[in-house]
This record gives sequence, C-alpha cells and structure tokens, in this order.
Amino acid sequence: MPHAPTIDASTRLLVVAPHPDDESLAAGMLIQRCLALGGRVDVALLTDGDDNPWPQRWMEKRVFIGAAGRRRWGERRRGEVAAALGRLGVGPDHLHAMGWHDMQVTAQLRGRYEASVGRLRAVIERVRPTLVVIPDLGDRHPDHGAAHVLARLALHAAGSAADVLTYMVHGTEASAPEDLIVPDADPERQATKIAAVLEHATQMALSRERMLGIASRPERFDRPQPSVSGDLLRLPWRPGSFARSRLRVLLADGQGTRHWAWRAAPLEREGDDWLLALRPVPGPAFVKLTADLSTPWIYDRYGWVCQDPEPVGLVARPVA
Repeated sequence: MPHAPTIDASTRLLVVAPHPDDESLAAGMLIQRCLALGGRVDVALLTDGDDNPWPQRWMEKRVFIGAAGRRRWGERRRGEVAAALGRLGVGPDHLHAMGWHDMQVTAQLRGRYEASVGRLRAVIERVRPTLVVIPDLGDRHPDHGAAHVLARLALHAAGSAADVLTYMVHGTEASAPEDLIVPDADPERQATKIAAVLEHATQMALSRERMLGIASRPERFDRPQPSVSGDLLRLPWRPGSFARSRLRVLLADGQGTRHWAWRAAPLEREGDDWLLALRPVPGPAFVKLTADLSTPWIYDRYGWVCQDPEPVGLVARPVA
C-alpha cells in the first residue's frame, strides 16, 4: 500500500488548478478532509477557463466569440470556482487567481518565465504549504502538463520542502492502480464534492455526464515519477524525419526556457533514441516537443519528460 501523506491540523494544503473545476474534480474530498481536521487550504487557479467555445456558443446562442466574449466567459467561470470552493469550505481570500488565458499555460511559461514562476513562487512563499497537489506531468491537456512544470519549478525556486502529490484528469496514471494513493472514501464528503462540481454550470451544459463521472469516482493521487540525474536526457519519443522537420524542442529548468527548432537543438543520436544535452542548473529540467501548428485537437501528442536529480518533497532546496 503506498504511503499516504498525514493530514492533520498542521497541514497546509495548496491545490494547483489549471482551470476552474479542476480544484473540485481533483481534490474536492481532500480539501474537505484537510479543513475538517483543522488544516488550511489554498487554491492557485492559473487560468479563468476563458477559451471554452462550445459550451459558450451553446449557452449564449452565438457562433462568433471575440475577446470581449472570452473575458465575459472567464468572469463567469471565476464566479463558479468561488461558489464551488464555498461549498467545500474554502473562503475567497484563499483563492489565488493568476488570470492567465486558457490553453496558454505553456506559452505563458515559455514567453514569460520569470513572471510566471515568480507569481506562483510568491503564493508558495506566502502560504508555506506542507502538501501541494498538482496535475500529473503525463496529463494530455497541455495546460495541465505545463502546470506541473510550472509548479515544480516554483517549488524549487521557493526552496519548498512540501510533499507533492499529482492528479490525473485527462489520461491514465503511470503508476499501477494499487500504487495510487486514495486518502478518502467518506460518502458525505463525496456528496459535497459533487455539489461543488455542479456549481460549474458552464461545464454541465455539454459535459454533465463526464464531469459527474469523474466527480463520483474515488480521488486518486500519484507521486512525481522518479528520474535519474545526468547531463543528457533520453527523450521517450522517436519522431520520423517528416515530423522532425516541423518539431521544436522546449526546455524549461531553473534558469529559464530555451526553444529550438529540432535541427538546431543540442541533440545526440544513440541508435533509435535521441538525447538532449541539459544545462548545469540545479533542480528539475523538463522537455516538451511542440509543432506550433494550428489544429482543432487540443490534447498533447508528445507531452513532457522530466529529469530531476533531487527527490521531490523530501529535502529543502536552497533559494536561488
């Protein structure tokens, strides 16, 4: 049985949510349990979920949605997350909303690294969490994978020794089911969680069955996958020659981000594998393949891979 974190009156829980509704879907029961035992809960909300066109078209009976429409939708969803957190017992002063754009967390990290990591680092330093819950690195939604990267880099920058758990919304956890952490099965907290999810009325319009299906299953958490240290990161992908002509390589580490066309990246070939040379920077390094192509498919084709020479959440890291 995997080791679950201790939840008691000393627990200071921080939930990192890429979008409104992730806070309730991923950790609605954990939030309630922490508060019931006298702990503190804060939520870092990265985006307002403003790029959510099909439910907006359906509910507002309009086809074209411009910048003003997206702002209006984001404000509506911000109100929903506040109501959902109220159901769970979290007050408005414990919601830390970044106000970034939906589907833009990777671009935020890539183009505004210092500001993005700094914003989340400031929240971490203010609330001093002992337990942080973040999206799984393997989550196929690009905002979720990027949120994991952002959170890990901000935790490292803050020198945080908080325990870290991950949650999966879009995809399947890397660990076996028996190795996942299921900290709560209380039916009353489950019912309250479902009531919180129902506060996200915009998401009920077209996805009610899917949302309630997620909300009704036991909350499961994993831990960041262990990585080995080294100067080279072995990439798990083997793109063909045509794909390589269009791909770009994104590196994010404690020093910032670098973005190369595949042919210009510091890559080495070893048989069928590709290895990327990393910078000598303390802390975790993350690599993602992107194509910068316009496509209606929102989920990641390649995702992220991590190299971290330090155990997560077990030792304090020095502030840079």
